[in-house]
Amino acid sequence: MARDRFGFLECHGLWSIGTRRRRGGPFCGANPGIDSFLVALPPVRDLFLSAKDLFIDRHGDGARLGYGMSSGTLNSEQDLASIPMAQGGLARLAIARLKSAGVPVGPILRRVGLTPELIADSEERLDVRSQIALLDEAAIALKDDCLGFALACDHDPREIGLLYYVMASSRTLGQALQRLARYSKVTNEALVFGCREGNRLIVSLSYSGVPRHSDRQQIEFCMFAALRICRLLTGQKLVPQHFGIAHYRSGKTAEMSRFVGTKVEFGADRDEFALNIEARELPVIYADNCLNELLLKYCEAALANRQGDVSPLRTKVENAISSLLPHGRVLLGDVARQLGMSERTLGRRLADEGLNFTDIFQHLRRELAIRYLDDRKLRVSKIAWLLGFREVSAFTHACKRWTGKTPRQMRTAAVF
Repeated sequence: MARDRFGFLECHGLWSIGTRRRRGGPFCGANPGIDSFLVALPPVRDLFLSAKDLFIDRHGDGARLGYGMSSGTLNSEQDLASIPMAQGGLARLAIARLKSAGVPVGPILRRVGLTPELIADSEERLDVRSQIALLDEAAIALKDDCLGFALACDHDPREIGLLYYVMASSRTLGQALQRLARYSKVTNEALVFGCREGNRLIVSLSYSGVPRHSDRQQIEFCMFAALRICRLLTGQKLVPQHFGIAHYRSGKTAEMSRFVGTKVEFGADRDEFALNIEARELPVIYADNCLNELLLKYCEAALANRQGDVSPLRTKVENAISSLLPHGRVLLGDVARQLGMSERTLGRRLADEGLNFTDIFQHLRRELAIRYLDDRKLRVSKIAWLLGFREVSAFTHACKRWTGKTPRQMRTAAVF
């Protein structure tokens, strides 16, 4: 299985959900590998966990998600519905990278509230927040701040399973991306892929049920992996007209730009990349309409059993504030308009949940300040701007109010 310097796979055979390789062209009607793939597909009811079979076992600072009955940590199925889940393939890729580097994984798993048993069982779904925390811990342990990007370049996209195969059997790239947008929740309930057409073909990514500001590694993996899959499906080295990621990086982005073929804009308004509109009609190399129709039935059944938009109101408000902060003062009305409701309605809904807009805003600012100050290459003046402060002095006063320290004292003491 050959790879180019960025880890692109030259796919000459079909891998089933398991590990057996079949000779012949993928998705060609008489290929016995298709039968192997279809037999390997579990019944739709086994593609996800039933809420009644889950429990939360809290210990230390983390939470473990697993099967069976608990002593009553969760009070209702509504509690379970508020936990976005993922197949956990990305977490397992990170664990494999840690093991290959000789890094003990037990302590890391304990810190993020996961267990070796959960990781070892590929049928187990993981809390998306735990996966995000695991990637952060793995990046620190491996001394690789671009771990998500590295994994996107190295992984075998077929390990995604059903979602990848329904894309790879689609007729055109545009159709494949529409499949991605519709069925991404089957793989990760927190990810919301979008695909829209106009003067350009735009692939976007947002979060549901998870604060966007809490993540860097997972979102980078998804963005770069999505572009890589577009290239694999069409056999062309597609170069985006624009490639933007919402969070900030102060350095180490040259390799990312080489991979994309153009500058990667960090601190963009949205997580998205844009291709030439003609790319939507590019044929997919392994298109198979009959197989695609069959897989669509599996995807629709799986989607029907996934939760709807389970994003808590607080998370929606935080994500809206995050995108507005660098533009200056953020008001309740600004956030309400972004969420498609009136200021009065948003205020009432927050009050109904015992929430206060000012408290959410200040708490988010504090969390982002700590995260940004952890990046020693980001100037304090830049951080102040990112957080919506017009003057560095105002940011300094806010830091002293939050922590009792100035920004520079926080960096010196490394209290975060």
